Amino acid sequence: MHRYEAASVRQLATVVERVAPRGTGDWEDREPVAGAAGIPAKVSQGRARQLWMVVGMWDRATGRSEIPDRARRSAPQLFTPPALRAFWELAQAGELRALTPERGRDPELPDATLRIVRDCLAILASLVLPPGTRVRLPSVEQPEPKTPVRSASLGVLYRRLAELATTGPLERDGTALSYEDRTRLLAMVSIVLDAAPRSGELAALQLADLAAGERAVGLRRRQQKAPPNRAEEIAALAEVDPSSARAVLWGQRHQVSEATYQRIVAAREELEPLPEVEWYQLRQGTRVALRRWLTVREQLVEPLTGGRSALWVTLVPTKAGPPGISLRPQGLTQAFARGMTALNWLMAGQYGWEPMPVRMEQLRRAITAEPMAAPPAPSDDSPGK
Repeated sequence: MHRYEAASVRQLATVVERVAPRGTGDWEDREPVAGAAGIPAKVSQGRARQLWMVVGMWDRATGRSEIPDRARRSAPQLFTPPALRAFWELAQAGELRALTPERGRDPELPDATLRIVRDCLAILASLVLPPGTRVRLPSVEQPEPKTPVRSASLGVLYRRLAELATTGPLERDGTALSYEDRTRLLAMVSIVLDAAPRSGELAALQLADLAAGERAVGLRRRQQKAPPNRAEEIAALAEVDPSSARAVLWGQRHQVSEATYQRIVAAREELEPLPEVEWYQLRQGTRVALRRWLTVREQLVEPLTGGRSALWVTLVPTKAGPPGISLRPQGLTQAFARGMTALNWLMAGQYGWEPMPVRMEQLRRAITAEPMAAPPAPSDDSPGK
């Protein structure tokens, strides 16, 4: 257990331990936090890591002279305007990083990381301050969404990847993807085209999330980012404008009146909860791509002992371990980016080819995927599983 110097940070760590316990045995018993529209929800493992990251930032901040002395004594004092202002300035400048950035890299935190820090500050403040206490958090500019892939390009992408997965190799001027890499990439992209998962949702898939015969895939959606029509449903029930419902669902309560807020909260509570798992039917081509990957995957995990339930696994040794261990979300996004970079390089200049984005989000937002009305019926034919 890490020893925090300041009493305030020790207190903060104590409350975070309740909602994001570091002991795996306590994970299922974690306490909920105030989620969208004030409705309690348990944090994800990704958010738990982020909360502990910000606790570490506070630990480093309280050792700096810029932080007021009283902020070292009790956790609520960490969220007073002077302490928050000093913390934010240090965080923006990259002074609270756990690791010093490589030489030549900009030390300042990117806006995406600052947005995560701000969101975590809001959660931490709700844990240590009395209910209803207003905390003035710093603002971070929201970037404009990047243009998604054109629908006409999606079929070209799939066909080209399918060809390369079987005929390959994908190589040009020293840029290459192995057969295993191409097989995994095709399976990943196929699921994205059929179900439009976010990168974290895709990375979290287990073998058990594939229906028998690879006919469907079950995604555990991030409930705080529910499908867009959820906001419209709530707005219609509350008889308010959809923009007001979206503001409340995304935690921007200050944008609406108290009366509107209460109507939106009441409307959301009336709706049936979203299913924990949404099932999406997979096309025949996706099933073939998955079966080919499952064959490759079995060869990678066969030498390992212990848990082998993740759908996506590593192909080569990494710092985390040998080939065949679970692929982390960061590794998945890197694999996707590497594949798209190689594909763009190979296809550059060919008639009808439009460069593909290296970020999965731009591909995902080009997809309209409708979940199945009911989970797929069980079956005994389960190739590759």
